[in-house]
Amino acid sequence: MVYYATKLIITALLIVLISEIAKRNSLAGALLAAIPLVSILAMTWMYVDTNNSSSAVEFSNRIIWLIAPSMTLFIAFPILIKNDFGFYPSMLISILMTIFAYYSVIFILNKFGIKL
Repeated sequence: MVYYATKLIITALLIVLISEIAKRNSLAGALLAAIPLVSILAMTWMYVDTNNSSSAVEFSNRIIWLIAPSMTLFIAFPILIKNDFGFYPSMLISILMTIFAYYSVIFILNKFGIKL
């Protein structure tokens, strides 16, 4: 239980830290957010939990295929904001578009025999 609490605290602290840095310096916050910290943490926790790097490698290989559809959010959100959709509607629409993009990529990859 202490181990899971430690994982949760470390992960949450990183997210809060990036958010606070971004409030003061958007470029520094964007740079930190662009670093795949969540993926790094996930792979680290996988390795710590299993002492086996193969699950982290498999996880990393799957992430590669999902990078392009994740860009949907970062492209759609500012376009929607600039077109006066408002913050929350823009965020919701962007998230839904990103989910659709993920499912589309997974569907297309499955058609080519690539299973994620």
